[in-house]
Amino acid sequence: MQHDPLNDALVALKNAQRAGKRECYLRPASKLIGRVLKVMADHSYISQFEYIEDGRGGMFKVLLNGRINNCGVIKPRYAVSRRDMAKFEKRYLPAQDFGVIIISTNRGVMSHTKAREMGIGGRLLGFVY
Repeated sequence: MQHDPLNDALVALKNAQRAGKRECYLRPASKLIGRVLKVMADHSYISQFEYIEDGRGGMFKVLLNGRINNCGVIKPRYAVSRRDMAKFEKRYLPAQDFGVIIISTNRGVMSHTKAREMGIGGRLLGFVY
């Protein structure tokens, strides 16, 4: 029984990367997982991904490129303002300007650097480095 599909997806990506796989299938698919994968692809942590409809909730086929050291979700999903972003960077990323915190904002899912540039806050979803 799955309680957090985003957590299951990021753990599957991390395990496939550590096992040396070149591709990973994430099931079930959701819009949130797709948007998180888009942020990861924009920052070159994965090569590409595609949605495959299988009649049972769909799935994502993700091509890995070997750049993921660690990734995971942030629970509880803290609300963060643009001023408090540095505190969470120190907590979840190993070094300054290394890695990405993924944030859900009122303008969509984006990285913490883009949210800081736009001057908005949101809810923390996960991290990848």
